[in-house]
Amino acid sequence: MKQLVECVPNFSEGRDRALIDKIVAVMAAVKGVKVLDVDPGADTNRTVVTLIGEPAPVAEAAFQGIRRAAELIDMSKHSGAHPRIGATDVCPFVPVSGVTMADCAELARQVGRRVGDELGIPVYLYEAAAASPQRVNLADVRAGEYEGLADKLRDPAWKPDFGPATFNARAGATVIGAREFLIAYNINFNTRDAALVNDIALEIREKGRVKKDAKGAVVKDAQGEKVWAPGKFKAVKAIGWYIEQYGCAQLSINFNNYKISPVHEVFVEVCRQAETRGLRVTGSELVGLIPKQALLDAGAFFLTRQGKPAGVPDEELIHIAVKSLGLAELTPFDPLKKIIEASVEAENPPRLQRMDLREFANELSSDSPAPGGGSVASLAGALAAALAAMVSNLTAGKKGYEEQRDRMLRVGVEGQRLKDEFLYDIDRDTEAFNEVMAAIKLPKKTDAEKAARDAAMEAANKGATLVPLGVLRRAVPALELAREMARHGNRNSISDAGVGGLMGLSAAEGAYYNVMINLKGIDGGAFRDATSREARDLLAQAEKLAAEIRDIVRKDLEG
Repeated sequence: MKQLVECVPNFSEGRDRALIDKIVAVMAAVKGVKVLDVDPGADTNRTVVTLIGEPAPVAEAAFQGIRRAAELIDMSKHSGAHPRIGATDVCPFVPVSGVTMADCAELARQVGRRVGDELGIPVYLYEAAAASPQRVNLADVRAGEYEGLADKLRDPAWKPDFGPATFNARAGATVIGAREFLIAYNINFNTRDAALVNDIALEIREKGRVKKDAKGAVVKDAQGEKVWAPGKFKAVKAIGWYIEQYGCAQLSINFNNYKISPVHEVFVEVCRQAETRGLRVTGSELVGLIPKQALLDAGAFFLTRQGKPAGVPDEELIHIAVKSLGLAELTPFDPLKKIIEASVEAENPPRLQRMDLREFANELSSDSPAPGGGSVASLAGALAAALAAMVSNLTAGKKGYEEQRDRMLRVGVEGQRLKDEFLYDIDRDTEAFNEVMAAIKLPKKTDAEKAARDAAMEAANKGATLVPLGVLRRAVPALELAREMARHGNRNSISDAGVGGLMGLSAAEGAYYNVMINLKGIDGGAFRDATSREARDLLAQAEKLAAEIRDIVRKDLEG
């Protein structure tokens, strides 16, 4: 899975478009970063920029944006409706795919340290990157805003996490952290009555509604403050309103953490709440983008409710999610515009895995050294995992295999995951080889050029080694799935499980060959020794698993 991180820096300028464009330009210029959105607000005098890419380039783009904002924005002259503490007010990193929240928190610390050290701007860490509970909440960190920052910095309890504890009148301070992806989502109803829909909002949102006694009077606590009855879903904000454009009432929802409160669970509850009020949900829409995993989870949820296995290709899961949530009722659902990973991939689509079989075979047979054996080994792994998923789907729910249902469902899901990783490895292997070729072509006339070329060659050869090593690592669990299918899968499909074992072994041995040949280009050392040991151990595991599968299959077919 490709590593993707979203970054959403908020800059304290929303009126001067030329200035905003200068900040965005330095971020967009970083190779490997895509600017998804630029949203300026005149009243708030604030611009929210959304970036995405792999962790390192996104971190670099964030730093460059913060640096440029500090040069162009003078906070001593700033005014706006939105709370703010600095030229770059807040800069969260958000895990999208292939990275964890802990990874993003570390990214926040790295950028924060650099901002403090190189730019002399006080930096506070918040949310998942916070060093103490008192700094988790952004509102607490930003309390007092820019106008109270000088006093805050004099308080030992508010010493910055990075940078000087001195007031930077021009740049203020910056709050950097890590948080979950925010999903903006609307649900439409067959009514114009916004009050009815807002009543549903009060039921589902975390804040809930004001508590009332049996007589309908507002309940207050000992301090005279209103008592709130919490709603059903954590990390959910919601409000009902009327949308003239659509001619209906709409429930507007913000998911601050879709992993705590999944979109599909909230949708199902909203449908239930609507029915109790005599309403019907007529469709829904996304505002902005959604992480792919949120739709995969939804698709799996609805398939499971139908009694069907969820171990199907991602495309089918997304199709089921879109249909079940009614995401295409208002306008056609375009994955390239609505799914964040698809939007990024569209910039540089995986060329080889998108080819048909004949195109790939023709490309393979040409005089170009790539794609070659490494990409073929990856393809073999994808076929092994796909066959395991196929057998699981042909077994789950079948008469006589009731006790195996849970096992089959698990294998189906894991087989699909491995299949997709192997497919991406087809292009990764060729890309890694091309990096080696690029390093070979570097100039080597001077000692400095020779040193730079040697370093590039070493790095490229390590990269070219790690890709097939990843294939070899995945080949073992793929073979384990094939063994499970040979042992417990539908007997009518045991030959398919056997072929899956053969493909898994081909993937493992082919990847092993590519690891070893690439290690020849790396000087001896810990990396070479550790990698060769791991590769031999993994190949031995793969050979043992493949032999077990072969024995099971032949005994069944020949006995």
